[in-house]
Amino acid sequence: MKRNYGPLYAGPQALWLAVFFAAPLVIIVAYSFMRRGLYGGVAPGFSLEAYRELANPNLAAVAFRTLWVSAVATAITLLIALPCGYSIARSRNQPLRLFLVIVPFWTNFLVRIYAWISILGNEGFLNDFLRALGLGNGLQFLYNQGAVILVLVYMYLPYAILPLFSSIDKFDFTLLEAARDLGASRMESLRLVMLPNIRGGIVTSLLFTFIPIFGAYAIPLLVGGKDSYMLGNVIADQVTKTRNWPLAASISMTVTFITGLAAILYLARSRRTAPAAQAPLAAQAAHEGRDSRRPGDSRRPGAKGGARGAAGKAAEAAA
Repeated sequence: MKRNYGPLYAGPQALWLAVFFAAPLVIIVAYSFMRRGLYGGVAPGFSLEAYRELANPNLAAVAFRTLWVSAVATAITLLIALPCGYSIARSRNQPLRLFLVIVPFWTNFLVRIYAWISILGNEGFLNDFLRALGLGNGLQFLYNQGAVILVLVYMYLPYAILPLFSSIDKFDFTLLEAARDLGASRMESLRLVMLPNIRGGIVTSLLFTFIPIFGAYAIPLLVGGKDSYMLGNVIADQVTKTRNWPLAASISMTVTFITGLAAILYLARSRRTAPAAQAPLAAQAAHEGRDSRRPGDSRRPGAKGGARGAAGKAAEAAA
């Protein structure tokens, strides 16, 4: 009888997660229900005062600003990552292109931020270039929301490209040929056939970008201004400057709970709707393609048989 060594192998990993993930989370939860100490920190005793302070209108304004910046940066990141992932998946030089995507990870996070400061600063490369062309004299590219969104997109773009590439690379591109043979245009086949089949990669990219952007601290601090103060900066200031640890812990727990709950609900909804959404894809693509086809459109020889074979593959994949 073979012995089960699974628990033995999983033991170090479980210990690591317990010490460096679960234990700090328990400490933050405990701090959020304590009182602020006389000289900062926490004082023993149960209190909900930290959660009552979350109703502060100024804090609510910062939360909405954080949500807005995170949503815009995530949307731009996904819009750029989709064609990039598609291009890498269809390329014959996948290793080289993946290497170019991964290269920024070799550089320290702060070094990359300061590189953008040297580009966007009043005496940076961009302003020097515009001065040389006579188009400006010290334009303000830094210390605003636009600079924060730009640097956030740059920093988290690889986190969106890699999951999308993985999903697109596994996609059966003959399904696109089936939709095209049935009359769908190129954009219709991509929208109705490919996007629903790579939904998992899209959701993963969304989570990998939105959640860390929502808690960003260093980028708004270094390249943002007064209109770029985000929740991560509030938490850091409450810990280091005002030393209101219970309030910092309550903000952290609220953000963690909301983002975690939203991610769980979104994943659950995606799993419920995926089987129902895949079945009519080929029929819908064919229907829209027939509506948009010009009268008298000639088909290439052998397209009918190819369409039937590809349509069969599409129906089998949908089933």
